[in-house]
Amino acid sequence: QVQLVESGGGLVQPGGSLRLSCAASRNIYSINALGWYRQAPGKERELVAAITSGGPTNYADSVKGRFTISRDGAKNTLYLQMNSLKPEDTAVYYCNAQLVMYGNEFRYWGQGTQVTVSS
Repeated sequence: QVQLVESGGGLVQPGGSLRLSCAASRNIYSINALGWYRQAPGKERELVAAITSGGPTNYADSVKGRFTISRDGAKNTLYLQMNSLKPEDTAVYYCNAQLVMYGNEFRYWGQGTQVTVSS
């Protein structure tokens, strides 16, 4: 099992930056995949960025070149550095962990953190 706690959201002007953090309750390198998702009002939750235990990353086309996912094993923390923010990035951002155990996949979610991009 994994508990996830996000932080770092807030209000930022267009073109600004924010860094989200997600503290995990276990060694993050033991987690098969970690990711950031977001959900805007009236829209479905979508993948923003993900990183596997081996290190490969993938990003939604809408954030490529602006967002960077990273992790700190010493702190068991996942990060999302968001630069050149746009109003359309406004959403609740969720941290996600995927564990594969005994052939079954388990997903865990944080409580979410609000990001608002507005002038």
